[in-house]
Amino acid sequence: MSQSQIGVGIIGASLGQGWATRSHLPAVSALPGFRIAAVSTTRQASADETARRYGVPHAFDRPEPLIEHPDVQLVVVSVKSMDHASLVRTALAAGKQVFCEWPAGTNLAQTTELASLARAAGVRTIVGLQGRLAPGVRHVKRLLAEGYIGTLRSVNITGALPLLGARRSAAWASTADIANGANTLHTVTAHFLDPVLFAAGELASFSALVVRQFSETTLEETGEVIPVTAPDQVIVAGTLRSGAVLSLRIEAGKRNGPALGYTFTGTEGDLALGHDFSLSGARGDHQPLVPIELPPDPSWPVRGDLSDEAFLTAHLYAGFAVHSPFVPTFDDGVRLRSLLEAFAESSATGRRVDWST
Repeated sequence: MSQSQIGVGIIGASLGQGWATRSHLPAVSALPGFRIAAVSTTRQASADETARRYGVPHAFDRPEPLIEHPDVQLVVVSVKSMDHASLVRTALAAGKQVFCEWPAGTNLAQTTELASLARAAGVRTIVGLQGRLAPGVRHVKRLLAEGYIGTLRSVNITGALPLLGARRSAAWASTADIANGANTLHTVTAHFLDPVLFAAGELASFSALVVRQFSETTLEETGEVIPVTAPDQVIVAGTLRSGAVLSLRIEAGKRNGPALGYTFTGTEGDLALGHDFSLSGARGDHQPLVPIELPPDPSWPVRGDLSDEAFLTAHLYAGFAVHSPFVPTFDDGVRLRSLLEAFAESSATGRRVDWST
């Protein structure tokens, strides 16, 4: 392995439909500054299959040998949310840099603990909030700062999805239990909200409604019915520190659709981001929104043959390599998780929350 390359070890790298297959493996393979040094799965045969497909020199059926291997400088944790914390702790104890998929912890206390351990170990971290580094989101941040649409008046976030409703895949059974930390509030809302907070600034105050309408869900492959304790709708009405109004609506279990997108309204015009973070906008009055061409930036990855998931994940790696302050860390994860818990508290108490401090 070249001394200039960062050796990546991916935990949870089984070939198939998993997130590592769709994002991490192709992303790392496309970046010259990185190399997949090792992979691990729960079976040696599947680890060997991944290693053959991607030319990886080391394959393991347990995460510990991967974490301990000297060729691995960056450990990627891409497994179910319940298993994140234990693997992150092991990697941090070994002094390795860590890229953990969101959420890093299943609750705020666990997330805070992991961030504290990372600081004590003196290692760098990434948390998988890849949307904020999408080229369209970064360009919105730039245009807002330049006053392209004048003074920002409002931001609207809509995320209505068929996922996590009355039926779901058995692979997603763990999302039914709020204790597992991966659900409509803690993952879907986080991924929709983080790009806006990155581009338009932090919340100042808000009222939230967090609701569970599905009390049970059916696993599609088996027909088994399991209880649901996680919410499926999140509504937030608030103000940003800039004074702009923010409205957010996240709905799981939508039968038809989906409806996804972001709008930014200013005193001089409007911007809109699509589900794939494509950008459109207009200035003046009564104008149709038209596509906005994104300026080329050679400091960030090019799409090539990468899927949307892999392309955005590649941006996290590329930003990490150059120490970009835009890359979300475990500390960023703590701040976002704290905000999500404040949404739940606002909903439970019926009180508006002052978040300006």
